[in-house]
This record gives sequence, structure tokens and C-alpha cells, in this order.
Amino acid sequence: MNTGLFACVIGAVLVSASAAASPAKAVGGADLILTDARVYTLRWGEPGLDGKPAADAPISNGSWHPDAAAVAIRGGRIVYVGSEKGALALRGKQTRVIDLNGATIIPGLVDSHTHFVELGAKLESVDLTNVTTEAEAVALVAARAKSVPKGEWIFGAGWDEGAWANRYPDKQMLSAAVPDHPVVLRSLHGFAIWTNQAALDAGKITKASPVPVGGEMRLGADGQPNGLFLNRAATMVDAVVPPEPPAVVARHALRGLTQMAADGYVTVHEAGVPAQAMAALQNLEDEQRLPIRVYAMLSLRDPPLMRQWIAKGPDRDTDSMFVTRAVKAYYDGALGSRGARLLADYEDKPGHRGISGSGYGFDRDLAKAAMKAGFQIGFHAIGDAGNREVLDFLEGEFKADPGTAGNRHRIEHAQVVAPEDQPRFNLLGVIASMEPPHAVEDKAWAEARLGPQRILGAYAWRSLRRQGARLTFNADNPGSDHSIFYGLHSAITRQDKQGQPPGGWYPAQRMTIEEAIRAYTNWSAYAAFREGQTGIIAKGRWADLTIMDIDPFALAATAPEKILAGQIRATIVNGKLVYQR
Repeated sequence: MNTGLFACVIGAVLVSASAAASPAKAVGGADLILTDARVYTLRWGEPGLDGKPAADAPISNGSWHPDAAAVAIRGGRIVYVGSEKGALALRGKQTRVIDLNGATIIPGLVDSHTHFVELGAKLESVDLTNVTTEAEAVALVAARAKSVPKGEWIFGAGWDEGAWANRYPDKQMLSAAVPDHPVVLRSLHGFAIWTNQAALDAGKITKASPVPVGGEMRLGADGQPNGLFLNRAATMVDAVVPPEPPAVVARHALRGLTQMAADGYVTVHEAGVPAQAMAALQNLEDEQRLPIRVYAMLSLRDPPLMRQWIAKGPDRDTDSMFVTRAVKAYYDGALGSRGARLLADYEDKPGHRGISGSGYGFDRDLAKAAMKAGFQIGFHAIGDAGNREVLDFLEGEFKADPGTAGNRHRIEHAQVVAPEDQPRFNLLGVIASMEPPHAVEDKAWAEARLGPQRILGAYAWRSLRRQGARLTFNADNPGSDHSIFYGLHSAITRQDKQGQPPGGWYPAQRMTIEEAIRAYTNWSAYAAFREGQTGIIAKGRWADLTIMDIDPFALAATAPEKILAGQIRATIVNGKLVYQR
């Protein structure tokens, strides 16, 4: 790839798309023209349920080729897509023309299940993502403590509650190494928290503290809390951590969004936004500081906020940079921490089936009220029993109130689905919101939890698609690396970053490169009711584009491992370069 792309720009540039979204004053010319590009518009027909490309797809003898070479933009909209000659015909005195030197343009990426506020916070905390031992984690926290005033809280995140499930840490080593700071270390997917004694003391957490249903507070040999909190017990620690000032929440939100823009995303669906974060995001929009679009999913675990929104109803516009139209509802726990609700016992823990529903804090009445008010519900469901119970709940509600069936409800993760339940996604119009990275990250322990038979219904993208389910892909960050290149590679190979296992983990569930890209673009646009505005590159659509230095369509067939080396060259939102490398 020619490294001269954007050679006139030094370093990274980030501007607010909301602040720069006003229509161009020049009537005739385009604002921006992108030339010498490999453009994949996705304007052609949808692939078959088996992944076979449509008859009009730009593919010959198994090889994909771009279906356009240039894009022209005016007033935040695409005004032309096609040949360079056609695009340059729209050049005016004020038009900026960028020669992309053969870079690839696809419709703007959408991560349909993020926690970007947490991502922003994680970027400022102790990163434990690749830590493999308790001692290594403690050493990193102790190093941070040297630069933090005595008594100030220290936060970390990223230790893997799934991989560590048979050797969970406790407070002893952490308390000895860091005695003078309350420490809270959140796990990779947020279903476990590890603390030291100073944090327990600061929060007045003792053996007498009430543990929420669906949670476990581990006790030590002395009968006191040992510093580990699993599943819903994690809320015990959340409740005693001092609330962050609004300015800090806004800073974390903006930092997370800035990172997502730099990684090629034009829109994120923030899953489970509490009141404080909602206020911060609203302020950022009012100040026109949002760099990319935010589709907010309210937290069902915040009843006052929910009642406020139920009274006024969801946002009906789709054009704003900040739109609130959905709700995140936890239904069961995680598979790694053995909280996911299963139809039969855990293979590696006989007599245990996990937790779900009211046992995990799911408020049925509040969820029903939100559905009646017109909200889309994204149900967190991991286990096969958890998924079945959510499908049963939705089926019952649709019969009782048919008007709620059109809200494009989603199951977030849909991680383990019994074969007999897979067709119900299509029959009920439920979207499966899934994470390709989870499959390749969980493969080390997932089969131990489920056994050789149930694992066939886990991370089953192809099986669900064959049954007609609509899919959308994401990373559930910061629990997983949200790099689109990692996501695409995971989806089409079922291999980790080291290329393991050879041939892929249960390769029958692989997606094609077209399906994977659609799952991060136009299928995700549908999941947010935006299929008419974005998701494909066509005249009249939003000028939301992602530019990368590799051609994933070409590499998928010849060298899929090279997709991992891809880089984002630019991100365009509302026709403005919000990031360029």
C-alpha cells in the first residue's frame, strides 16, 4: 500500500462530526472527493443464508473486486459514487480532493455493543488484559500505587474471569503489596471484581453484608470476604466506589469515542447507559463535541432513569449524533464465571446451572413497560436456558401486545442456543447481536463448561444465519479487542491471533468476508433502524465511511492472516474527516 495516503497531514487528526455537520454553502461543487480508491459499496443483493454471494455481487471466479473507484460528498451526504471521472466532474473551487493511493473504502463501521465509557476509563486505569497470573497483576497495581497519593482509589480492568475460573485470586497478595489504596480490579467481561482489604474497609463490606440474589461473595478461611465478588455480587463493590465527577465521566466518554473513531467506527451502540453517563453524553452533543454517532441503550438496572424515559418515549429521529431508542437488560450471567443459565448442569460443575431472570435482577414489569413505550430491548443472554427464557418472554409479550413485536428486539451475545431454539430468532424477528472475538477467546475453556454436544450450539453464527436470523457483530469492548481486523479475522477463520487452532475452531460456523463486513455495517444499521440512511455507499446516504490500507475482500480468499495487520487510514462521519492517520 502506498504510504503517501494523507501525506500532507502529520499525525492523527480528530474533529467533532457534530460540530462540522452543517451543509456546504457551495451549491455546485462537492465538499470532498475521494479518488483512486477500492470502493465496496454493498449496494448489491444480500448473500444467501449459506453465504453464497448474490448474482449481482462484484465477484468473478471466487475473486472479489471493487464496484467503484471514487466517492463525492456534499453537505454530509454522498452525492456520487462511481468512476473517478464522474466524481471529479463535481469538483468546485472549494472542493478538497484526496488521492487514496489504492486504499479501500467500505461503509462506515458500526460496533453494535460497546462500553466506550468504560473503555475510556480503562485507558486511564491499570490494564490487566494480557495478564496471566495473580502475581503479575499485583505487580502492575503496586507500580501504579507509587504514583498515586495515599488513600486514593486505584482501578484496573481486564483479567480474564473465564480463564481464571479455577484459580480465582483473593485479597491476600494484593493487600500486602498495596495496603494504602483501595483497589478495584474489574474482570475482562465485568462479571467479577477483585479487591484488596482497603477497598473492603472503605466500603464497609463484611461477612454480614447482604449479597444480591444471583451473586457470590467469596469468603476466606477467617469467614470474612476474601476480596472476590462474582456475577451480581460485583454490584456490591460498584455501590461503594465513590461516584466520579460529571467532568470525569465526560472525559472518559470522549476518550472512548475518540479511540473508536481512530479505529474506524462511525457509530457505536452503548449498551446499558446509566443516568450519569446519559447526562454526560447529552452535554457532549449539546456542545457539538461528539466525534462519532452514539446509539444509546438505557440501563434497565436504573429504574428512575427508565421511568423517566418510558414517560416520554424513545427518540424517533435517526439523524442526531446522540439517539436514545433502546434498553439493555441483563437476563443471565456469564459462561466463564459459570453464571450463564443452562438447560442442564455445567459439564465442569455438576449440580449447577447458573442464574437468570429475577434471580439476576431482571425486572419483567419494567421491561414490559419499556416495550409498550416503543423501546427496543437488548437482552443480555448467554446460556441456552437464558436464551430460551428470553425467547419465551418475547413470544408471550408479542401475543399479548402485538404492537411490541416490531421493535427489532435483540439478544446480546446469544452465545449458547439450543438447536430447537435457533429458528425462533427468525420467527420472532429477534436480532442476534454477537461477538466474533468471544469465540476465539473462549475456546480454551468453553467446551469444558458445556461438553462436546452443547458446544455445537455455541457461538453458532452460521447455524443461526441458516435459520434466517438477522445478525449484527461487535466486540463488547473493553472486554475484547474491538479492532475490525481482529473481528473480521475471527469471523472468517474461527482462529485466534496466533492462527490457532489449525483449520479453525468448529469451522462450520465461519462466516464469509462479505457477511462479516455486512455484520459490522449495513446489518448493524438495520439493528438501529437506520438501514435507509447508512450501511451502504450510495447517492443520498450519509457520508459515513471507513478507509483502510488493506482489501479484506481480496485477502480473505488468499491470505486471511494478513487481515490482522490492517490499519485504519481515515474515518469520515457526516462528510468530515474525524480521524486520519
